[in-house]
Amino acid sequence: MSDIQPPAHRRARGRGLGRLAALLTALAVMLGLSGTAAFGATDVHGAAPHPVVSVPAKAIDAVAQMQPSWNLGNSLDAPSETAWGNPLTTKAIFDTIAANGFRSVRIPVTWGTHQSATAPYTIDATFVARVKQVVDWAQAAGLYVVLDAHHDSVNWVNNIVTDHDNVMPRFASTWSQISEAFKSEPRTLLFESINEPRFPGATTAQATQYLNELNVSFHTVVRASGGANATRMLVLPTVGGDGAQPLLDDLSTTINSLHDSQLVATVHFYSYYPFSANIAGGTLYGDIAQKYLDDSFADMHDTFIAKGIPVYLGEYGLLTSPNYFWPESVERGEELKYYEQLGYAARKYGVTTALWDAFNYLNRETLQWRDPGLFAVIKASWTTRSGTASFDKVFVSKSAPITAESLTLNLNGTQFLGVWQGNTKLLPGRDYTVSGTTLTFTASALTRLVGDRAYGTDATVQARFSTGVPWNIDIVTNDNPTVAAATGTTDGLTIPTQYQGNNLATMHSTYADGTNAGPTDWTPYQTFNETFSPDYPNSTIVLTPLFLNSLRDGDTATLVFHFYSGQTATYKVTKNGSTVTGTVG
Repeated sequence: MSDIQPPAHRRARGRGLGRLAALLTALAVMLGLSGTAAFGATDVHGAAPHPVVSVPAKAIDAVAQMQPSWNLGNSLDAPSETAWGNPLTTKAIFDTIAANGFRSVRIPVTWGTHQSATAPYTIDATFVARVKQVVDWAQAAGLYVVLDAHHDSVNWVNNIVTDHDNVMPRFASTWSQISEAFKSEPRTLLFESINEPRFPGATTAQATQYLNELNVSFHTVVRASGGANATRMLVLPTVGGDGAQPLLDDLSTTINSLHDSQLVATVHFYSYYPFSANIAGGTLYGDIAQKYLDDSFADMHDTFIAKGIPVYLGEYGLLTSPNYFWPESVERGEELKYYEQLGYAARKYGVTTALWDAFNYLNRETLQWRDPGLFAVIKASWTTRSGTASFDKVFVSKSAPITAESLTLNLNGTQFLGVWQGNTKLLPGRDYTVSGTTLTFTASALTRLVGDRAYGTDATVQARFSTGVPWNIDIVTNDNPTVAAATGTTDGLTIPTQYQGNNLATMHSTYADGTNAGPTDWTPYQTFNETFSPDYPNSTIVLTPLFLNSLRDGDTATLVFHFYSGQTATYKVTKNGSTVTGTVG
């Protein structure tokens, strides 16, 4: 993916070898597939550097054994290992990953930044040795490993459209060198041909042709290299890592043409785009996003898994969240619902899933999860379901009498057990009622929970279910948010904002003639953090240079800020040259 990265100041932060080779490869595959176990490779002293792991002979069984998986993102795929804010990789990272229930890791590697750009395209031996050290550490922790060619896809492989006859030999040479370096590694190591391959300027048919050529070349080179590579599982992507059905069908055609039972299909999944990026009003994980996920996993199953071809979901997550260096663009409870459903879909459809972790989840310096509650939901989803609700907040207006408030429970096959505040169970009938799936907090309970009615979260209660992780519900005191006039330049406009217990959800932006105002012209709802961003500690909303420079000169744009409470604030912005004026709408 286009990696989520910390701000700049923190950056210290996808042709064959001929008929003889093909015949040799086929022979090696036929001979090699009779084995049912992979054994630890021996070093020069004869000692196994990693434990023996029994790998099923069938790829679909082996890949199932790899669930769940994790990505070592923004490390060996970065310009240098620490360039994008992560520390040097250690064995302890993989020990931590294994101890937390992961069974495999994907190690993204960008080889081209350590490789000569002209024939014979030699990869630096020191870098290869470092990659091998990291791969062996992961296997020493008892993990399967997927090793790929990562940003090579956008750094040089995509030049195949205009420089085909140089790209293909370099691609073959790259995989020839990787194959030679790792040919003695056990079958717990998988190779992935190329990360998210895209072909700018190519037609759909041409992109399909280019990827097929790359995948076939990769397959031929690896199989012809001998050793354990004769039976190693090989992972082949779709164009762009996209799971659209036509692209799945194209990859299926390639896999079937290779007549190799040790092939694995891979795609990536970052949810329904408006929700994942918080654009076009996609602030909630609603029916459309949920159906998109289920349909996507069903397509992977029907195209591949039902036919005996395993699917490795090489990356999953959300495009802009979590990101601990910016205000959260995706509401946390909605984010939890997404991860809960994804884990269920993986089990339902038999897909092995690899969490994309650039820096967002595991703090690799402390070896602690940055958000233990989020990870708890992800981990629970591997084995069971968790109940959720229509939202994770109940808003109680400070300027109005307190009345009963309701949420809808999403049982997800669980049974509702009740509501707790800490270790104290709230009393059914007195504190809340349940009718079907409607959970209603009584006025008397809310009065007690909000206490002195300070703006913001006054209390947190838990809805508990028969399985999975409890659902936290914040009881929030709020009032109508307000914004104030401001002046600035196209370098940024800071709008004084009284949030009064509210959280910003999105921004709607139009001109008087009804057309959309902002850099994204296909929707009036602009992208969170890219065009606008809340600054809660300083009580402001910031409009970014990207948004302001996109405005028509002298044409007033009307902005409507939407908050998760359902309340709004209207604001007008006019750009004249480099000067920007904001007034209350």
